[in-house]
Amino acid sequence: MTAPLVVITGAAGALGRAVAKAFLGDGARVLLIDCNEDVLHSAFARADGEKHFLVIDLTDTAASLAAIGKSLASLGPASVLCNIAGGFTMGNPVHDADPGDWQRMLDLNVSTTLNASRAVVPGMIDAGSGKIINIAAASAVSGKPQMGAYCASKSVVARLTESMALELREHGINVNAVAPSILDTPANRAAMPDADPATWVSTAQLASVMAFLASDAANAIHGAVIPVVGLS
Repeated sequence: MTAPLVVITGAAGALGRAVAKAFLGDGARVLLIDCNEDVLHSAFARADGEKHFLVIDLTDTAASLAAIGKSLASLGPASVLCNIAGGFTMGNPVHDADPGDWQRMLDLNVSTTLNASRAVVPGMIDAGSGKIINIAAASAVSGKPQMGAYCASKSVVARLTESMALELREHGINVNAVAPSILDTPANRAAMPDADPATWVSTAQLASVMAFLASDAANAIHGAVIPVVGLS
């Protein structure tokens, strides 16, 4: 029996690596997608399991559909899609915001989710099953100062999750999201050297929640945006 195929976007990042490790450890085949070829390959150079690599800019709709479609034609339909690709930026107040910051947050957090889903969902529908896990944010349940663009983009991800869940549940597809607070990553430790990372969420902890949402145990869960906030 062929092992399930898990598609992970943003696979070269700290969370992507942790999620991939969890699924590879469970024996899944994993399609690792990122825009940085060198970092992607080096991140998984020593990882065991069946790995497939795809380097693509997920903000490019046409290129994403073509490249992911080609991979799925070879590997078969995805059982799980983890939409991890995204980004964060602080900025000016909303009234004085840089239009480029707004577009960048929408591109990185919304377009990547949409484009990966566009490429993967048709195969799930044909198969009659699938799990999609998106990344929202605990900070996006309300506006935050100097974070308008980020909060707005992650709020869009949450609403997309709810809409997709209602659209796809009759096809046997579960769509849910996690909403983490600050993740314990090297980048966040460097950016906030005076903070206490013991109160943050580890990437392994968040990966475990995502693995649960991808499991049969979560078959009854549709459209949830689950806070994963540790002690923060």
